[in-house]
Amino acid sequence: MLIVDDEAPIREMIAVALEMAGYHCLEAGDARTAHGMIVDHKPDLILLDWMLPGMTGIELARRLKREDLTALTPIIMLTAKSEEDNKIQGLESGADDYITKPFSPRELVARLKAVLRRTANTGQNEPIEVLGVTLDPISHRVSINGDPAEMGPTEYRLLQFFMTHQERAYTRSQLLDNVWGGNVYVEERTVDVHIRRLRKALGNDHEKLIQTVRGTGYRFSIKV
Repeated sequence: MLIVDDEAPIREMIAVALEMAGYHCLEAGDARTAHGMIVDHKPDLILLDWMLPGMTGIELARRLKREDLTALTPIIMLTAKSEEDNKIQGLESGADDYITKPFSPRELVARLKAVLRRTANTGQNEPIEVLGVTLDPISHRVSINGDPAEMGPTEYRLLQFFMTHQERAYTRSQLLDNVWGGNVYVEERTVDVHIRRLRKALGNDHEKLIQTVRGTGYRFSIKV
């Protein structure tokens, strides 16, 4: 785990709690130092304070989600900001969860474990199967109830991202960053085109897995 906070006592408190729970912790006091440690050590999760000297935590989160090496690294934002708009901004930056200070070490560990469970499939090489839809990361093939499904490379990457990040709503901007990459500049409505193509490729029985979230974007869910 990497703890990024400019206040040393807070970093120490978090590190003690996480190490007691069995996690190995690294610490950084600013975004620039943190980015170098992330590249060098590839932490399983980043605890990222909102307010940092120089580059803010929000800016660092957005940068990490644009870079291929770190795009799928889970991030929990730590902040004293509790207003709803701030929470939304934090989540839209790519954060997987948001904890408002002050928080108890017990709550932090519980939230951390929940995020790690949700992101456990990220980067795996084993086939992923959901309700008869099977995606094989090694062969880059998708089958539905055992029959091959035809889809383009963008639809494949979109489906892979959804299947490894289930039950969470993503904005079009987040999908662009995570599927297309931060260095590719396309219109957000491009996402809608590829969502339609993906649903068509999945067929009538499975297109409902890709749900439209009004006012937000899309999510992959087995729940109605």
